[in-house]
Amino acid sequence: MEIYKDLKTQKNQDFEKLLNSQLSKNKIEEGKIIDGKITKITEKYVFIFIAGLKSEPIIDINELKMIGFKDKIIVGETIPVLLEKIEDKNGEVLVSALKAQKIKGWYELEKAYEDNESILGKITSKCKGGVIVEHTKTGSLMFCPGSQISDKPLKNIDHLIGVEQKFAIIKLDKIRGNACVSRRQIVSSNKREDKAKIIEKFKVGDVIKDAVVKGYSSFGCFFEVNNEIDVLVHLQEISYSRVNHPDEIFNIGEKHDLKVISVDKEKLQIGCSIKQLSPDPFEHISNYEIGKKYKVKVDKITDYGCFCSLEPGLSTLLHSSEMSWTKRNIVPKKLFKIGDMIDCVITEIDKDKRRIAISHKLTIENPYQALIDKFPEGSEVNGTVSSVNEYALYVKLDQFDIDGFLHANDLSYTNNPEDELKKYKKGDNINVKILEIKKDDQKVRVGLKQLSKDPFDWFKDKKINDIITVQVISSDNKGLVVKPESCELDFLIKKSNIAVNAADARPSRFVGGERIDAAISELNFEKRKVNLSIKLLEELQNKEAVSKFSSPLSGKNLPFSSLSEKLGDKKKKDDE
Repeated sequence: MEIYKDLKTQKNQDFEKLLNSQLSKNKIEEGKIIDGKITKITEKYVFIFIAGLKSEPIIDINELKMIGFKDKIIVGETIPVLLEKIEDKNGEVLVSALKAQKIKGWYELEKAYEDNESILGKITSKCKGGVIVEHTKTGSLMFCPGSQISDKPLKNIDHLIGVEQKFAIIKLDKIRGNACVSRRQIVSSNKREDKAKIIEKFKVGDVIKDAVVKGYSSFGCFFEVNNEIDVLVHLQEISYSRVNHPDEIFNIGEKHDLKVISVDKEKLQIGCSIKQLSPDPFEHISNYEIGKKYKVKVDKITDYGCFCSLEPGLSTLLHSSEMSWTKRNIVPKKLFKIGDMIDCVITEIDKDKRRIAISHKLTIENPYQALIDKFPEGSEVNGTVSSVNEYALYVKLDQFDIDGFLHANDLSYTNNPEDELKKYKKGDNINVKILEIKKDDQKVRVGLKQLSKDPFDWFKDKKINDIITVQVISSDNKGLVVKPESCELDFLIKKSNIAVNAADARPSRFVGGERIDAAISELNFEKRKVNLSIKLLEELQNKEAVSKFSSPLSGKNLPFSSLSEKLGDKKKKDDE
């Protein structure tokens, strides 16, 4: 640096050399970390000398204590500081030891992250979503999510707070200056090393004794071996028979022997099999025949059926629908228990799907066939009302575990079905007639009114246009309610069918009790429908009177009655 133009004198040359050497040692720039020497200590402040600055900056003594520099607060000690401003508005130099430490710590975290190295730290406190970790070397604060504290759920982490331990840096945000670390990665890494040593003990073909069922998944069952490693038995390796889910076969805590079928040293996984410890039972499936009865053992009970074995290793499912002919919504555990020996008939053998279907109800007499044999359709049978709903009764037929369906419309020929239904309650004894038996659908329909004579039979010898005598029961704006003599049924004669003359079609003309004649206008035995009409009767009577009493010459005395004949004669003459 040139200060004087005249550098011939030794004094000026020495001054130039001293000045240049001093400035070259310290490149004074704002934002850089510079080492400063403590020159003076007071109760509140520490004075620091930094070569090249025109004045000595000061630092709050509490700031140095806070960052762990308490032992360095000694005159002559060198500490790193961040030069924030060479000169502020008051002409003073601003420096910060705290910020210098943070920046240095960030550089170290960056280097550890780039080199994929772990760092030492300790958990200082809990926060929302995780914990705060302090970097042991620099004091930098980092965040560790709750999911990264351990490789398994921890109810309490108090034993980890304040303990120096290793952490892996999993994320750095250089813009915001945030760091995210993981203790879980370190724990898992250590376990991986231990697991690799354990896996070295196993080889394909080994038989593991007394492995304990630890858990299930949709693809297999996990077993714990010697309290040191978990192995997987895939769903297809559980049994030679078809298995939908491991819980159909196993219970947590059970012990089973396993055969090692694969060892993956890279993924640190061991695959095992249970079915390969025994010969394939399907190799001699030809010993069993469809339709033949066999004894099976109940091995496991589920909500939808029982898993049974024809022989060790040869499992089959007894579905709840094949347990009983009559029971609905069966609860299998109420019928059978594990270890029961029951009779079943094989209904299907599928060698490709390796599936066997069995039925227990086929070993029992079909009650529907027994009902057909003893009480065919049309028979009368005694029963007990087992349940009542809003439109029907269910009648349990005597001697049979069968409920017959009795619709409200089949209770009475004449009374209102809803009113009739209210007369019955659960436990009532009634005689019913069997109307229909569907053996394949397992349904029986019965009736009560069919036990008495059908009042509609009164119309068997009647036909349309026949005239019958009825008695008026009541009248309203719709018409007349009438009952044929010696018939139990009531019928409505509509207002439009009371008379030919509209002025006479007044229901109010009748007060009730009158005996009148009416004609049958409609008769349908299939639909059990009859319509009566007084108007039709009048029309029939008028037609009969006209045909009986009228003359061929009637009307000749009327004017112009011969006009058409005269016109006809005139036309003939014109044509001639």
